[in-house]
Order: sequence, then structure tokens, then C-alpha cells
Amino acid sequence: MRKLLKKSVMLLTCCAMAGCSTSTLSDDAEIQDAKTLYGCNVINVYNAGEYIGEDVLNNFEKLYTAKVNYDTFESNEIMYTKLLGGSAYDVIVPSDYMIERMISEDMLQPLDKSAIPNLDQLDPAVVEVQKGYDPDLTYAAPYFHGSVGIVYNTQTVDKNTIESEGWDILHDSTYKGQVYMYDSQRDAFMVAFKALGFSMNTDNDDEIQQAYQWLLDMNDAVEPAYVTDEVIDSMVNGDKSIAVMYSGDAAYVISENSDMAYIEPYQGTNIWQDSMVIPKNAKCSGLANAYINYIEGYDASYDNSETVGYTSPNLQVYEDLSGEDGDYFENSAYTPREGYANDESFHYNAVLVQKLSDLWNKVKIYGE
Repeated sequence: MRKLLKKSVMLLTCCAMAGCSTSTLSDDAEIQDAKTLYGCNVINVYNAGEYIGEDVLNNFEKLYTAKVNYDTFESNEIMYTKLLGGSAYDVIVPSDYMIERMISEDMLQPLDKSAIPNLDQLDPAVVEVQKGYDPDLTYAAPYFHGSVGIVYNTQTVDKNTIESEGWDILHDSTYKGQVYMYDSQRDAFMVAFKALGFSMNTDNDDEIQQAYQWLLDMNDAVEPAYVTDEVIDSMVNGDKSIAVMYSGDAAYVISENSDMAYIEPYQGTNIWQDSMVIPKNAKCSGLANAYINYIEGYDASYDNSETVGYTSPNLQVYEDLSGEDGDYFENSAYTPREGYANDESFHYNAVLVQKLSDLWNKVKIYGE
């Protein structure tokens, strides 16, 4: 799951001091009563931390005279374990590979598309990405999409060098002590697989061992610092020259530091998608579908994307934010590339996850 910690906090602080609101409910909004419409007026939403616009929940509650209990998780795996333990939510926002798993295990109920007309506002390119795990949007409605790439300081890293080396710049000893590697087993092995020309969904033992060695060689060559969300502020401050980052976090870094740029390496990368789903044990599915429809609409999608920095699935929002007057105009990280043959999305593979977990612990030990 991808998230941005600092931008929303700063916006909240500024607005609290100035007494402002980043996005108020429009005057012509038609207030509806959820209890009358759906027989319930409370939904439980489970999402990643700091992964929602400033006024999205407040505006939805006003619009439907309802209450949203909003809970957050740190990873797809934590979310999945909690569901297995019996926790009930009405809307969850997992990543593509986890949705694929949940569909296969019959954990989700189909969306009521008649209640979600705002699906018509989706960018066709985003819908195309979802076809890999939910071809007809039967179970999932796109929330954000993006990529994994490299943020680099243009003052200390030559553009031609990083474009020609791609992921192999993480083996370039010129940058020893100047690299942040995101502390994620799945993403780190993705980098190694792609650098070696393999699929990031491989479970071939020989290819896995080669990727493991690639990561060990990276430790020796550049001595990376393994980090998570602290990488955002660190790159804004220019503490190091290179960082493996999610595109939304990268978009924020670039918006705050004009020396920074973003590249999706030529060897290929992970093009990912997080989407909204309704678990089978949802207690208020009618209002859950209304919530999903609201999130897909222009106002909520704009608030989400502007705040968090990830690419909106709403086509008009994307065009406005990436356009000349938008917050992310000419921001190289806001728009994931499309149709690149070497790019992939993750698929769920329990065998691969276990194999990588054992090796990742060794990579981290050798990297300390």
C-alpha cells in the first residue's frame, strides 16, 4: 500500500491556523438520508494511513447524513489477517494482488454498478490496468494508481547516466552512501528481477537466487539506507542523491524540491493499482456502494489526488491536476507511463512470497 505522510499533515496545520477548509461541500449538493435510503447510516472504512483527501469523509457524512468509522492499516497483509480474524468492514482499499487473492478466496461481494454511475468518469487507461485481476470491474473500483521508480537529485546525478543504467545505478559505487532503498521485500525484489530481465512474478528458483545475489551486490556497491516513509522528507531536504520511491511520494518530493526528478527505469517496473472493494460480511452494503460512487466523482477524487499526490483514476481530475494550472503540471512522477512492454503488475503467489521473505531477512542483515 502506498501513502504520503507529510503533505496532508501540513495542509491540516495550515488550515487549522487560517480557519480554512480545503474542499467544502457545494451549495447545490442534494443532501440525502442514508437511513431512509439503505436502512443504515454507518459504514466502516479500512484504508491505508494518510491516504485520503482533507474533507472527503466530512463531506460524505454531510451529504448522506451518515457516519464513517475510518480505520487504517500499514500493509495489505495486516489488513487481510484482520479480516480473517472476523473484523467487519463495508469498504476496504487493498492493492491489486491482494484483491486478486480475495476474489479467489470468495471474500468479496460484487459491486452494485447501478449505484455507481461515476464509474463512467474513470480514465480508460486505469480500467485497462485493472483487467489483469478484475476484468469487468465486478468487485473493485479504482482508487489510485502509480508506479515504482527512482527519485534522483539532478545536481548530483547525471540524467544520461541514470537513464542508461536504470536500476543498475544501484550497483554504481559512485553513489556509495547516497542511496535510499525502500524497505519492502516485494518492491526490492521487483527491482532486482527487472534489473536482471526477469518477470517480477517469477517463482523460478534460479532467478530468485540471482535476484538475491543482485541485492547483496547492491549492499556492497552503494551501502543503501533501508527506509520507509521518512524517505519523503529526506529527499525533500536533499539528504541523499537517489531513492527508490512510489510515484505519489515522488510527485510530492518533486513539487517541494525542484532539483529532484523521477525516472521509471527502462528495464521495467511495477505499475500498481489500489481499489475499493466491499467484503462479503459488510453490514451496510447500500451505503458502501454510495460511498464508492462518491469517491469516484470529481470533487472527492480531486481532493484525494491533490492531497495525497497519487494519480487520480477520474479522467477529468487527472487532466486538471496535470494540466497547466494544476498542482502537478510537468511533474514527471504524477503520471505513470502506459503500454510499456517491460512493465508489470503483481499477481498473488503464496509460494513466491514465502521464498522472498526468507531471503529478504538475509539481505537486510547483510545491509546493516
